[in-house]
Amino acid sequence: ISGTQGYTYPQMFLVDYSGGSQPSVQPPGLVPCWSFPPAQERVREQGRARGCRGVGSWSLVVALLFLLLLVFGALGLGAYQIHKLQTQLDGIQQVNIESQGCAPEKLVGDLPESDPDTGKKASRPAAHVIGRIEKDVSQNTLRWEPKAGRAFTEGGVVYRDGGLQVNETGLYHIYSRVQFEANHCTPTDALVHSVFVRRPWSSKPLTLIEAHREGYCSSGSNGRVWTSGSYLGSTLQLEKQDWVYVNVSHPAMLSHTHHANFFGLHKI
Repeated sequence: ISGTQGYTYPQMFLVDYSGGSQPSVQPPGLVPCWSFPPAQERVREQGRARGCRGVGSWSLVVALLFLLLLVFGALGLGAYQIHKLQTQLDGIQQVNIESQGCAPEKLVGDLPESDPDTGKKASRPAAHVIGRIEKDVSQNTLRWEPKAGRAFTEGGVVYRDGGLQVNETGLYHIYSRVQFEANHCTPTDALVHSVFVRRPWSSKPLTLIEAHREGYCSSGSNGRVWTSGSYLGSTLQLEKQDWVYVNVSHPAMLSHTHHANFFGLHKI
């Protein structure tokens, strides 16, 4: 179709039934076909719209990936913190176990009973006596000093004539030490050190512990001072009113040092 835009449409007249004519009406605003945008322009606009939608989709994918990375990062950080706390807790438990292993052990046994009159704890039966110099050394049963220096008796234990008497039945730790010294000896001599007990219903003493040493004197030792010590110790059952003593085979050879010779016991 060819033509110019200046083409004028023919006038149109409206006729009614009365036979009169109506004034002419302006032609409708028709748009000529050549005024529509070309098809290529519409294709380009559709391509641009599809391109915008594609860019929006990629942005959404990137945002989702970023969120996933954040979630996995948070999970990893949480797992690391839990592992760290578990490691610290294990270390604290190990320290507590070691601390408990190094702590003093609980004492086992009965505590001393309280005195009903004074309200104070009664002392356990115990005694420690030290050696003393005797002019008469013919007796093998030794005499002791019960009060001088660190010597003591308590808890009902009584000292008399070299013996310690207990007033309670039970287990007692009994110990004794003596030291021999001289500047002469006989190779056939033997040193004997023993602890024995006497009981009211028995006439014979009962040996509790004993040490026997031979060969302490070697040939050629005469003229030189020699010393030899003996220690005895044991936990034994004693009965009420038992008397405990110490015997030696050579009382004349005992050292005159107070702390070299001692004897004692205490209830466990």
